[in-house]
Amino acid sequence: MKQRGRIVAFFLIVILFFSLMGTTVTGIAKKINLGLDLQGGFEVLYQVKPIAEGEKTTKRLLESTVQTLDDRVNRLGISEASINIEGNDRIRVQLAGVQNQEQAREVLSTSAQLSFRDVNDKELLNGSDVKEGSAKQDFDQKTNQPIVSLKLKDAKKFANVTSTIKNMNNSSTPYQDNLLVIWMDYEKGDSFAKEYNQPEDKQKYISAPQVSETLNTSNVMISGNFTVESAKRLADIINSGSLPVTMKELYSTSVGAQFGEQALHQTINAGYIGVGLVLLFMLVFYRFPGLIAGINLCIYVYLILLLFNWMNGVLTLPGIAALILGVGMAVDANVITFERIKEDLRLGKSLPQAFKGGTKNSFSTILDANITTLLAAAILFVFGTSSVKGFATMLIVSVLVSFITAVYGTRILLGLWMRTKFLMKRPGLMGVSKKNIKSLHDKEDEEAEFMGKKLNVVKHRKVFFGISIALLLIGAVSLVVFKLNPGIDFTSGSRVEMLADQKLTSQQVKKDLSDLDLKAKAIVISGKKSNTAVMRFDNVLSKSKLDEMKSHFKDEYKAEPSVSVVSPIVGKELVKNAVYAVGLAMIGMIIYVSFRFEVYFATTAIITLLHNVILVLAFFSLFRLEFDVTIIAALLTIVGYTINDTIVIFDRIRENLRKHKIIKSKELLQKIVNKSIVQSLTRSINTSFTTLLAVLVFLFIGAPSIRGFAIAMAVGLIIGAYSSLFIAAQLWLVWRGRSIERKPIEYKKKKRTDQPVV
Repeated sequence: MKQRGRIVAFFLIVILFFSLMGTTVTGIAKKINLGLDLQGGFEVLYQVKPIAEGEKTTKRLLESTVQTLDDRVNRLGISEASINIEGNDRIRVQLAGVQNQEQAREVLSTSAQLSFRDVNDKELLNGSDVKEGSAKQDFDQKTNQPIVSLKLKDAKKFANVTSTIKNMNNSSTPYQDNLLVIWMDYEKGDSFAKEYNQPEDKQKYISAPQVSETLNTSNVMISGNFTVESAKRLADIINSGSLPVTMKELYSTSVGAQFGEQALHQTINAGYIGVGLVLLFMLVFYRFPGLIAGINLCIYVYLILLLFNWMNGVLTLPGIAALILGVGMAVDANVITFERIKEDLRLGKSLPQAFKGGTKNSFSTILDANITTLLAAAILFVFGTSSVKGFATMLIVSVLVSFITAVYGTRILLGLWMRTKFLMKRPGLMGVSKKNIKSLHDKEDEEAEFMGKKLNVVKHRKVFFGISIALLLIGAVSLVVFKLNPGIDFTSGSRVEMLADQKLTSQQVKKDLSDLDLKAKAIVISGKKSNTAVMRFDNVLSKSKLDEMKSHFKDEYKAEPSVSVVSPIVGKELVKNAVYAVGLAMIGMIIYVSFRFEVYFATTAIITLLHNVILVLAFFSLFRLEFDVTIIAALLTIVGYTINDTIVIFDRIRENLRKHKIIKSKELLQKIVNKSIVQSLTRSINTSFTTLLAVLVFLFIGAPSIRGFAIAMAVGLIIGAYSSLFIAAQLWLVWRGRSIERKPIEYKKKKRTDQPVV
């Protein structure tokens, strides 16, 4: 009866969760805010300086600037805007889903310093003389052309100005002097005389009406080469108020709508396939526990979406990649637990005993592995740019949720079946064959088996060391000779990516750029249909040049390019932050591993980390792959994964060391390390393989913009699995083995400590 109650409880819990997910997941998914890389839009980082000379950039000044920018964005009808202050003099603006990016950028960047001047550029009136909120789009009663009308605060002051203007007369100029020149954002060095000779659509001033009589009125009409939309836009800018600052673009990126739409579809498809393959693998390899793991993975994905919605987070491509990495972490926790249960079952323990021992022995390993990944994610969040911060946020949430679902969720659901006859009579459903189950009274074999074979990994350590040394030498030569191929994130410059509806050639794109008086450092044609062109420029292209280029490509190829611009200031900062992030991650981990294990373990772990980072960098150098800021996120994730793998093996070594009172011979130490490596083989291969499955799906099916990230992760996972199994533990063995006779390893059973007594 009790067994039946447990089974009923299991199905009730599962039905409850899946009913909840089925009825709410669609609504939750629709409410999640998508980043500009998934729906198009742009991001700009401005450096802010006060207009008034001698004034300092204060927090109050920045806050008032943000308020004005927010008002302008609202007038554009954009609801999903993100405007944040960064540091002491910067403001980052992110606008997702903007249809007309050029218009939005113009509205944001203009200081809206309205001024009325004479032909000699002397200011007579400015924006402070205009009534707040009075500007509106109107029509000229005579010509029916769009105009902007506004009201002045003081009609008498305007009468004096027009009286002065009407009496101005100088026959030596090619234009009449009785003109009231209306400027927006007049700058030092601007001149009506210079602008007068420019084509009408290139003139910086808005209009210059002739004044032939004194106008004693507060109503002013601004005429010019307006459309209804541009007149309304100017009225909105005037009403939003002038900015008390000038804003210089340090970094910008824009994503065309078709790029965003394509990226969203590709990423969703890759996510479905990746998670599906992981679930299938777990089901085939682990059978009934794999089914439990699959249920928990579905709950994990649902909870992530729910939490992200509650946090009002913005989901980006790197964020989705972090979610899939969280799937890998959840699988890792399940695999560690299932392998420990299977191990105890093979030793002849009953199913409830194996379950209790397996969950208990795996807990500290899972906890250590998750903490080190959280440490890497936290450092990414502190030092990363906005897209990397999004990745770090999602990774932190993913790790926490995966820990809860994989540890406690699996423990609860699987625990309900542990004393049922259905499972106790069928050990095969737990992935253990009856012929492999030993008697509980049999002495535990000092040599572990892998797939029924005894392996001596330690015996071949010189071969593994030789392979690593050779790879490191090749990598070092490549890094010295070829160096890295840094993206504009680190070198500064401009990057333009175009997705056309026709086949492209580099010669064709080169000619287009030549027609625009532009020369790219590199042009790369990619895509299955050769319809994607990536153009890279060493210099920061001006806004006017970018607008001209966008207009040309829209007319020529019906394509809206995605553009990234990074100033030298930001490029240097990204390099500095990247070095800090990797350095701090390693320092934090060596401290943590020293605390949890010992200095010998921590030092060999850091050597292994450096080994992996150098090899990933060498791979990018050797194959000339572009190295951008997302690769730093991948490197830190690899650092977390490597420590994760290494800690699992170190934990095994420590556990096997405890079974002996004292270890003071190299031979015994070699047996213990070899056994620990072989015991960890299945777990390391399975967790690396499942995470690699998801990463490879992103690499071949996912959006091109995270392809570099996926390559770095795939290479890093393979190198990480190899190094944690065949390098880290054996480095520790060599180092610790040299002093074993002089300083034997001894664990005091009575003390509650993880530290060995040496």
